[in-house]
Amino acid sequence: MKRRDFIYLSGLGAGALMLPGLPSLGNPIDQSAALESVDVRIKKELADAALNAARAKGASYADVRIGRYLNQAIITRENRVLNVGSGESYGVGIRVLANGCWGFAATNDMTKEGMAKTAAKAVAVAKANAKIGGKPVELAPQKGYGEVSWKTPIEKNAFEVPIKEKVDLLLNANGIAMGAGASFVNSILFAVNEQKYFASTDGSYIDQDVHRIYPTFTISKVNQELGSFESIRGSSSPKGLGYEYLNASEAEKVPGIVTRYKNRYDLLEDVKQMSRVATEKVTSKSVEPGKYDLVLDPSHLWLTIHESVGHPTELDRVLGYEANYAGTSFLTLDKWRSKTFKFGSEHVNIVGDKLQYGSLGAVGYDDEGVKCGKWDIIKDGILVNYQAIRDQAHIIGLKESQGCCYAQSWSDVQFQRMPNVSLQPGKTPLSVDDMIKNVEKGVYIIGDGSFSIDQQRYNFQFGGQMFYEIKEGKIVGMLNDVAYQANTQEFWNSCAAVCDERDYRMGGSFNDGKGQPSQSSAVSHGASTTLFKGVNVINTKRKIG
Repeated sequence: MKRRDFIYLSGLGAGALMLPGLPSLGNPIDQSAALESVDVRIKKELADAALNAARAKGASYADVRIGRYLNQAIITRENRVLNVGSGESYGVGIRVLANGCWGFAATNDMTKEGMAKTAAKAVAVAKANAKIGGKPVELAPQKGYGEVSWKTPIEKNAFEVPIKEKVDLLLNANGIAMGAGASFVNSILFAVNEQKYFASTDGSYIDQDVHRIYPTFTISKVNQELGSFESIRGSSSPKGLGYEYLNASEAEKVPGIVTRYKNRYDLLEDVKQMSRVATEKVTSKSVEPGKYDLVLDPSHLWLTIHESVGHPTELDRVLGYEANYAGTSFLTLDKWRSKTFKFGSEHVNIVGDKLQYGSLGAVGYDDEGVKCGKWDIIKDGILVNYQAIRDQAHIIGLKESQGCCYAQSWSDVQFQRMPNVSLQPGKTPLSVDDMIKNVEKGVYIIGDGSFSIDQQRYNFQFGGQMFYEIKEGKIVGMLNDVAYQANTQEFWNSCAAVCDERDYRMGGSFNDGKGQPSQSSAVSHGASTTLFKGVNVINTKRKIG
């Protein structure tokens, strides 16, 4: 089953490489071809061919993932377009259990014969693995759902929007920044559509249409007199939404010292705002090291949650099965079994959630055909659960998987990946202004920056984008060169207050790396602005001489 021939839109290929942390675009494709879909009846026939072949070769279980992955990147700098490209990747991954072991094979030969041949190869791999020995795989029970579907609740497909309209928007944003005194500016719009079909011997045939979008920009401002420069990114977050994300009403704006956004975003207004902030930042004073109370905006806190909560509660890291991309986890099973391990203060309530509207990780079913949901990980500060998939569930006494299995493409085997992991809002009404009024000496941090964390996800350091000094309950000016250091347990136990749900927002990672060979996934982390008491702040300014 061949797709139409590719065309180049404007030097496709190199453009994707200019996006740090973003995947390659796949085979180039005309944008209009992205609007074509594969008939679900054809996908079911192909899946059945694979399942039947796997059974015939001796598989006790098999699942089939037919995936069509569409990507589009538009990259600009100042008054010119650097790259525009649309790409497609289309094929199937087949996973089987035979003789108690996993086997996997993938192909882009999208015929019934190709399916049968690839299924047979997966079974052969499983049987070869079984000769090595080891404990047989134990899968949590999973009922079949029959023929079902799920789609990201978008209002406007980003691939339907003319490329010229998107390019004009980005160049308009760049022009605003340059007109406001920026020395350099670049802007990017990245869109993803995953058309995923899952079928298994459990009796599920699941068709899903998943959309994500990420508009972003970076402004750099040079101070010739001081011989210094600063760069600052926009206030957007990647989202599991359509192009409607780029149309923010007043209700979606969170006012404050800078405007933040919920599930909609105003690119042009944000460029104006960040141009002003960049000018302010380049002349801001350097922080004095010491102990400070930290008021952390969700646009910053999402990354701290990701690294210090999300990754260490991945069960494969806890068990030592996974150590790539920064190690295993200090949250060993004995801490969970004790039922008393004090991960954080009583204000810390963290959940895993695969269904949250607008989140990057939102899907109806994971890549094992498990219906997704929500569960507690940290409850009133106590570690109560992890993130698990079907062959891990029995280890922590679960009767079913939590739906945390994902593969970045049809050609990669699915494995345990992070759901949306979020800090729940405070239950008592509390605004950001009211929180700041009670801080004598503090730093208000907005936006994520650099970070470092050890191989057990325990000792860490985080920077940010914008820093504001708080004295006697008031913001008195902008700071620079700020980072804070702590260990995970100490930090979360210093949590003294969380703003209520009115302030709740999500940040996220469009491409979170894990595994070897590495795979990336998209995940969001929600929070309201949160107060942490007495955290060690350092000055990161590099001194010469």
